[in-house]
Amino acid sequence: MLHNKKEFYSGVVLMVAFLVVLVIMFSPVFGGQNGLNYLDGLYNSISKGSAYYIPDLKKKAAKQAGNVIAASVEMKDGKQATEAASLFKKSGAMVEVTDKVIKVSGDLGSILTNSLEDSDEMFHNRGEGVKAKYGMDERLSQYNWWVALKALNKDLNKQKKFAEAKFIGDINKRAVECAYNYYGVTPQNIGDKWGIVLFSLVFYVFYTMWYGYSILFMFEGWGLKLEH
Repeated sequence: MLHNKKEFYSGVVLMVAFLVVLVIMFSPVFGGQNGLNYLDGLYNSISKGSAYYIPDLKKKAAKQAGNVIAASVEMKDGKQATEAASLFKKSGAMVEVTDKVIKVSGDLGSILTNSLEDSDEMFHNRGEGVKAKYGMDERLSQYNWWVALKALNKDLNKQKKFAEAKFIGDINKRAVECAYNYYGVTPQNIGDKWGIVLFSLVFYVFYTMWYGYSILFMFEGWGLKLEH
């Protein structure tokens, strides 16, 4: 027997309404997308506008001009090593591929500048130029840059060239990886979408409380209460 029918059925109505809204949120009614995908894309586009570090990294990379390195870069397999070798070649470096290992010698400034040029193109969604440059899918070449620079970072650390290795790590994280993740995303200013952003944040809090109160009313109406 219900302890409080009015409170219990109020909770039921709230829960039913909650589920109706949930179904709508997971339906493709937001320009062909569901609500979660739409908001995910919106927040990605807003965050992209504040994640552009490449110009500053280019200035720092230019200071590495004349810093000649020789390193062994180990890739996943021979195919990836051959693909990554073309990245270093376009940077003006000398390369020798043996199985999955690339022996690289060249100007570190040129290598890093080339990786940043590719990342800049990818960040601005101009992947066709990168594709034509290496004759491979632009996402693949960008991923190979990430793997190759990670391996280069590891080898330079072994050589105790810690400053160079750290800078390569920064480029990989703030330029190569960032450009890969944001490729295809159109940046937006939060000021242009402040209304939607504010509504989504307020709605999230309200919707969470909505669910909580529906559970609370049903349980209390049923006669269940928390006691200290």
